[in-house]
Amino acid sequence: MQALKCSHSCATRPMAAKGARSVSARPFGYQLFRPSLGRVALRVLKNQAVEEKKAADSSARQLLGMKGAALETDIWKIRVQLTKPVTWIPLIWGVACGAAASGNYQWNDPSDIAKLLTCMMMSGPFLTGYTQTINDWYDREIDAINEPYRPIPSGRISERDVIVQIWVLLLGGLGISYGLDKWAGHDQPTLLYLAIFGSFISYIYSAPPLKLKQSGWAGNYALGSSYIALPWWAGQALFGTLSLDVMALTVAYSLAGLGIAIVNDFKSIEGDRMMGLQSLPVAFGVDTAKWICVSTIDVTQLGVAAYLAFGLKEYTYAGVLLALILPQIFFQIKYFLPDPIANDVKYQASAQPFLVFGLLTTGLAIGHVNQLAAAASNAL
Repeated sequence: MQALKCSHSCATRPMAAKGARSVSARPFGYQLFRPSLGRVALRVLKNQAVEEKKAADSSARQLLGMKGAALETDIWKIRVQLTKPVTWIPLIWGVACGAAASGNYQWNDPSDIAKLLTCMMMSGPFLTGYTQTINDWYDREIDAINEPYRPIPSGRISERDVIVQIWVLLLGGLGISYGLDKWAGHDQPTLLYLAIFGSFISYIYSAPPLKLKQSGWAGNYALGSSYIALPWWAGQALFGTLSLDVMALTVAYSLAGLGIAIVNDFKSIEGDRMMGLQSLPVAFGVDTAKWICVSTIDVTQLGVAAYLAFGLKEYTYAGVLLALILPQIFFQIKYFLPDPIANDVKYQASAQPFLVFGLLTTGLAIGHVNQLAAAASNAL
């Protein structure tokens, strides 16, 4: 009892070993920051930072419509996720390439910029959003296997809300296309025709009875042409005139888009096989499909580079395109060919920027040819 009453009494403390330093003599804060506790504290902070980063990445993936997304409950965030904003980018870029190919787009003209942005909105958020939403609707059973976090198979959005979204995006995109025709002063509603055609391709790609995606070749080419040819045509028709040679070139260029579409099939092999979808990795096996994939991407672009050099005599642009193809081949060898299933996203992130800049290079080359032809015509 005496020890409890007199806590500071020396009699109540054990004797310190000779030469040892007492606990009370430790520097202030040692108990909090001594090495063992410091390492624990740092580990806790590091783990907390990692978890916060994972949560942020998961939320970003949700808004972009990517794999590994958070299970968001806000209806408007879910609606955005259904449109897969990450897939808007190639269509928006394709419109810019078409505008460049027209030879008439003025990069510093506010009116032209406004038209271009409106056309990008039509091709991206509206018509691509329509395509992705209707694709998710008809893929709800297979997504329950491959991507159960998606809004429809997870039950986080009602069937009625999905159908309403499909119609709003489709009619909105068609309405914008008609408005652009009026804005550009077209005698024929060219952009409206293109929008209707693209929407029809999107429908038969996803919906029965045709459901083109069930056939590896037809489905992937339809997807590839939707990402390259159609937005290019929209951008060029808005600011100039579509010619048969350019349409043929972009249809051929869409074979590269077919290769990109095949890349996306590797992550869905299990579900595609279970649902009877004949994607190329399912039909030919992983090893054969990966070589088909890289061959279509590389051979197509090399053919376009040859056309720019020997057909259009645009040697500078041909050289730039060739320089953009080489890094793609490097990343194919480094990431994709060794393991296309594990490295599909890493390959896309590394190589696709070079592909889209190659597409813009081609558009600028054709635009330069058109400008030279217009100058020669005016001189006469």
